[in-house]
Amino acid sequence: MDVLKKVPVREQDAKVRATNFEEVCLGYNIEEAKEEASRCLKCKNAKCMTGCPVSIEIPKFIKEVEEGNIEEAYKTISQSSALPAVCGRVCPQESQCEGVCIRGIKGEPISIGKLERFVADWARENGISPEKPEKTNGRKVAVIGSGPAGVTCAGDLAKLGYEVTIFEALHEPGGVLVYGIPEFRLPKEGVVKPEIENLKKLGVKIETNVVIGKSTTIDALMEEEGFEAVFIGSGAGLPKFMGIPGENANGVFSANEYLTRSNLMKAFSEDYDTPIVAGKKVAVVGGGNVAMDAARTALRLGAEVHIVYRRSEEELPARVEEVHHAKEEGIIFDLLTNPVEILVDENGWVKGMKCVRMELGEPDASGRRRPVTIPDSEFELELDTVIMSLGTSPNPLISSTTDGLEINKHKCIIAEAENGQTTKEGVFAGGDAVTGAATVILAMEAGKAGAKGIHEYLSKK
Repeated sequence: MDVLKKVPVREQDAKVRATNFEEVCLGYNIEEAKEEASRCLKCKNAKCMTGCPVSIEIPKFIKEVEEGNIEEAYKTISQSSALPAVCGRVCPQESQCEGVCIRGIKGEPISIGKLERFVADWARENGISPEKPEKTNGRKVAVIGSGPAGVTCAGDLAKLGYEVTIFEALHEPGGVLVYGIPEFRLPKEGVVKPEIENLKKLGVKIETNVVIGKSTTIDALMEEEGFEAVFIGSGAGLPKFMGIPGENANGVFSANEYLTRSNLMKAFSEDYDTPIVAGKKVAVVGGGNVAMDAARTALRLGAEVHIVYRRSEEELPARVEEVHHAKEEGIIFDLLTNPVEILVDENGWVKGMKCVRMELGEPDASGRRRPVTIPDSEFELELDTVIMSLGTSPNPLISSTTDGLEINKHKCIIAEAENGQTTKEGVFAGGDAVTGAATVILAMEAGKAGAKGIHEYLSKK
């Protein structure tokens, strides 16, 4: 074997997978995992751990994999991560743990994510789950939202002996893992559900269909139901739009709605009575991971799909792997292109989109080169569906119904990064509700910080 090269990972063929919703990446088997683990240099001063937002002991778990001790590897990962099977699939490892891997200086970095996924899948298939604490301390904590931040915070607090209840607004727990990320990247029954079940095995209670700010309030939870602290991990579910003419036409979706209909309401399946307008010619406006997810979903529903993005490929915010998969599957990239109007027919339905060509000028505040319109470059795309994937912001429902909880100009809850403390005593927050839309692993890091902050706060009370 060539120690400078990753052990390749098996995938569904692009032509086949473009027609189904089954998982694209098939993962390692035990022989492949042990071979990949043997490439690790077992660094004394492991940079990969500093690159991991939740500080998994990466060299330790990889050594266990190499030696075939998969249960021990799982125990090592579980000490730091509540969602290993999820993170192994959707974390941007290339810019985190793998991005600073020493093996990657001269060769290819260790496939840390694929190894984490292998370990978590093996544990699930062999009935291994985290151990429940022997007894609780009788102190109640409420967690709002069952996405990555809420689940991580709840899991860490449960391990410390707290009685934790998660309140979820939707009818199924999992947050963005369930409604936002498509089946072909993150299987719901096979991966997300068992991770949520592991949380329940730690003693965490989950109440669904509870909208905080409508069903009840944070003040009521603390004053009437005996919760001593609250963690807000409610995410960022409010989509952004461009504000261009024609945006209210039939056939214009936010990526949020489109993906929720497909992922949570199973609109892609003929057995469900929650259909979605499939579209024959679809444009997805945006270049992040969510845009790739929406585009690849529309493709699987039978459409010709265009990604319309105003910068060049180098500036695409999506993971390299996602862009690669999208291209392999036949998605068309209209780069350096910006929509200026959605064209509408006499019945109020989308019939096309007027766009302009762009070129890159000087860098803006984000450090990326600013797109500038090329004069007289207007052209039209013929379409029947437009999906806007321009980011999301937190829903103001919780902040508007909670006295003393301050938000910033972006409607994000103000909270301290190191412990999640908000401007209201006993209330902590983290994840997308604080930062705006970000990655699963960064939400988990915030959930860990919130759990630590709550434990410190309640230990002093």
